[in-house]
Amino acid sequence: MSRVSPFVGLLFDPARVGPLDLITAPPYDVISPQERSRYLDASPHNVVRLDLGEERPGDDEVSNKYRRARDLLRSWREDGALVPTDGPSYFPYEMRFSYHGRPRTIRGLVCQVELAGRGGSIVPHERTMAAPVEDRLRLLRTVRANLSCILAVLPGPCEPLADYLAAFDAVPPAASVVGEDGVEHRLWVRDPDPQVPDWFADWSLMIADGHHRYTTALRYRDEMRAAHGPGPWDQVMMLVLDAAISDPPVLPLHRIQRSGPVPTMGRRVRDLEEVLDSVDDERLTFGVAGREDGLLVHRVAELDGEPPTVCRLHEGPLADLDRELRFTPDAVEAEEAVRSGAAVAAYLLPPTSASRIRGVVDRGGRLPQKSTYFWPKPRTGLVIRPLDRSEAG
Repeated sequence: MSRVSPFVGLLFDPARVGPLDLITAPPYDVISPQERSRYLDASPHNVVRLDLGEERPGDDEVSNKYRRARDLLRSWREDGALVPTDGPSYFPYEMRFSYHGRPRTIRGLVCQVELAGRGGSIVPHERTMAAPVEDRLRLLRTVRANLSCILAVLPGPCEPLADYLAAFDAVPPAASVVGEDGVEHRLWVRDPDPQVPDWFADWSLMIADGHHRYTTALRYRDEMRAAHGPGPWDQVMMLVLDAAISDPPVLPLHRIQRSGPVPTMGRRVRDLEEVLDSVDDERLTFGVAGREDGLLVHRVAELDGEPPTVCRLHEGPLADLDRELRFTPDAVEAEEAVRSGAAVAAYLLPPTSASRIRGVVDRGGRLPQKSTYFWPKPRTGLVIRPLDRSEAG
């Protein structure tokens, strides 16, 4: 059973801060250093200043990026740049985009969801790493706010939720932003509907994006419960999608192998374009780009077993290479790493689906770290959830 509820949200006031396109940003973990600089330059109110602040020479426990984020959030609230909703609210959310040349629309609901530990109603599908969790935990302890939405999916179909969200087509949104990738993000603010929690009661939620933030929220909850008992730290902000109705695209995260043996499995093909035309999750077909006798060679290979391909790949060719890997959603970037000599090989994977990932989870499994790239991702800064007892909702 997933327990959802409304919350008091903080919204940027465009009259004070300017266009929201200059204020919001993608999730922190997909922002490169160059992109971060661009967001910081875009506006003194860009949310990256909170979520991915700069480290400065001389930073210590008294002065550091986490404390600067806390002080900045406080000042934005005090001067009216961030305004709380009139009371606990739900936030219908819509993403409009083009995928494979076709227009698509995905709708979900931003709400607070009660945290659940292992074996509970919220299930992860990827492993996490210690360093990102520690970073997010230091930020959460200091700022005391959910700055961005964890993305979660329920198996569905949940017709009442779909009908509720579809009704906002004719209603102007409270906020609308077009991201750098052309995705239009639209957010509404709505008073609590007492029926909403019942729609989620029979479903468990799978984390699609935000595993490190969810693990962080669990650790913070345990700390705060031990010190203060129950409170707003018992929930976390999520955008919940219906996977059966929305069918969110699940793009691959390609593997870049920095050192080790050069793979030579599979058949040779002409180029990267042919590799990407050939990869197929159903048939467990993946591509490899590697240097052989000084030449950049492309290959296509198949694995045995059941999809998703990324699981079989880490049980086979990549079984002992985890420490040699880095990840990218950009196949051209992966190929270029090999071409430039920065890597010995790139493994190019096919897209998969939320239902296929859920199948792994339901069988008691978990995917390797950085296995999937759910897209589009909710925009950071459209709504912030403070962890104040007085505003928990």
